Amino acid sequence: MNHHAIIITAKEQADLLPIEEPAALKTHEVRGNTLVTLISPGTEIAWSYLGVQQDHAHAFPKRLGYAAVLRAEQVGSEVHDLEPGTSLLCMGNHQSYQQTEALAAVPIPPELPAHEAVLARLMGVTMTTLMTTSARPGDLVVVTGAGPVGYLGAHLFALSGYDVCVVEPNERRRAGVQRSGITTVHPTMPLEDKEIKGQVALVLECSGHEQAALDGARIVRQGGEVVLVGVPWQRRTDIFAHELLSAVFHQYAVLRSGWEWELPNHASPFRPHSIFDGFRLALRWLAERRIPLEGVIAVHDPSQAQSVYQSLLHATTDQLFHVFDWERLKQSEETEKNPSSLSAVIEQ
Repeated sequence: MNHHAIIITAKEQADLLPIEEPAALKTHEVRGNTLVTLISPGTEIAWSYLGVQQDHAHAFPKRLGYAAVLRAEQVGSEVHDLEPGTSLLCMGNHQSYQQTEALAAVPIPPELPAHEAVLARLMGVTMTTLMTTSARPGDLVVVTGAGPVGYLGAHLFALSGYDVCVVEPNERRRAGVQRSGITTVHPTMPLEDKEIKGQVALVLECSGHEQAALDGARIVRQGGEVVLVGVPWQRRTDIFAHELLSAVFHQYAVLRSGWEWELPNHASPFRPHSIFDGFRLALRWLAERRIPLEGVIAVHDPSQAQSVYQSLLHATTDQLFHVFDWERLKQSEETEKNPSSLSAVIEQ
């Protein structure tokens, strides 16, 4: 069988290219064909597609990817809790097969479609903050930035009993958040709102914009947290560090990283919270339809990668989430090998 991967061959150029056959399966691994992969727009566009913070002379070609769903077809001899045919979530590249340690793959509820299940990976980004914050259910949480991570983070905290407010300058995204059931939405930080300023337990900063971080430090209650989830890929303002330091000092605010890998991969005695337990919870909530997903997911053929990345780069798409369907690629290959199969489908 021929295998392919989406590869960044030059700045702003994504191609679907043939790749090598899988390596020999190790005893603790699982392997199978990819069903879907998910684009992480911030990381993939800036780091891979544009080559930000890289030596461009040596950055390309480059494989990329963030999250995948595979159907297990082969399991290693030491893997006893996974059956062939099981759909699994893993952290894999945009390619037609996945091979990973069994411990790094999470079974997906049978009723959950693959193109929805793969969002659990992005939910894990803010799940770490949910597990580590000093804020408690009933507290007010402000989420800045309603992109893919912020949208999911807002719903994670709402599901967990927090009072959630979203700040998003983009009108289209604000409308989408409101349609999803989160009604308190603002275009800018509501610093003049006496019911919010000084009452916020946590600002979940998902935009990577320094003004959002400064405004977050100004709006939290004394001792509140500002957690920096979004990556500050570039400088966007002329804010001085003194302004942020002053706000942190006078609010006794906790300004910290939103590093998702603060938790261990797997739970252990005295450390019950983990990255993969977060994925399992995310998958369960997705299967229970607790995260509104109507109209926010676009599914693409991997051969369309270049146009998809261009639409994300230039913000010409209405959907929050973009998924590559590798089954479409497989069907196209089968049709090319056997054109009569297409005729049969058309006749039916």
